Amino acid sequence: MVVLGVVVSPQAQHILLSIPTKIRPQYCTRRKALIFTSSLFSSFIYTSHHSPATAFQIEMPQQEEDRLVHLFQETSPSVVFIKDLELAKGSNDSTKVLADDENAKVEGTGSGFIWDKFGHIVTNYHVIAKLATDNIGLQRCKVSLVNAKGESIVKDAKIVGVDPAYDLAVLKVDIEGVEVKPVSVGTSRGLRVGQSCFAIGNPYGFENTLTTGVVSGLGREIPAPNGAAIKGAIQTDAAINAGNSGGPLIDSSGHVIGVNTATFTRRGSGMSSGVNFAIPIDTVVRIIPYLIVYGTSYKDRY
Repeated sequence: MVVLGVVVSPQAQHILLSIPTKIRPQYCTRRKALIFTSSLFSSFIYTSHHSPATAFQIEMPQQEEDRLVHLFQETSPSVVFIKDLELAKGSNDSTKVLADDENAKVEGTGSGFIWDKFGHIVTNYHVIAKLATDNIGLQRCKVSLVNAKGESIVKDAKIVGVDPAYDLAVLKVDIEGVEVKPVSVGTSRGLRVGQSCFAIGNPYGFENTLTTGVVSGLGREIPAPNGAAIKGAIQTDAAINAGNSGGPLIDSSGHVIGVNTATFTRRGSGMSSGVNFAIPIDTVVRIIPYLIVYGTSYKDRY
């Protein structure tokens, strides 16, 4: 079932859609056996020449590991940790808000990424929905990010614009005197099922978590917070759990190809089932600049 509320919360997860699942058995094919055998044969042939095949087999996993480490080191500084807070009211006056974060209750956490050098941050609408619909000034949003020196800083964030129909939102933090690293925006055009992809976010509040997988499917349809359908979503088996929402889905070159948004899960478990979805970056690129310039459209204001 699809969980759009990928925000850590004391309340139970909201279930939107259920589907049957099947476990597909895996078979060892003759072709695989033949390939494996031929590899052994090649190793045997080259043994008298200092076993280059064996050295190659050892070096390749190490090169892949080094590449993945480098990818994370280059992209993770652009990913932010979003914390939703609800301020406490004064004990003697129910209308008075205590503007002290120490007395605030954590309503949920999520992820996002730095869009530009001006401090705009992209995330999912459902991550900051309570802030967007707050009419009495109790909600606050804190963003933890890393500057160019690798130092962690925490900033108050304000909403610039939201689009519930695509589950997208833009936040803004004051970064005067602070140098940040925006993401490298890629394209979702030309994606192929089977290509590698990586998700970075803050599942269950664990900051800067990397999960790996592949593009499992394209052109999927998932529900939006306003009840509409988001078409063209990317399906991936890279784990997306509660708190990953709003974080980037990245290709092997470190370019953002989507915004991690939803996962199928068993009722009550809240855990990723390996069937996860991201909003394609081409959709994001079309919507986010409009929200930055014009803000929230009239029909989506509260």
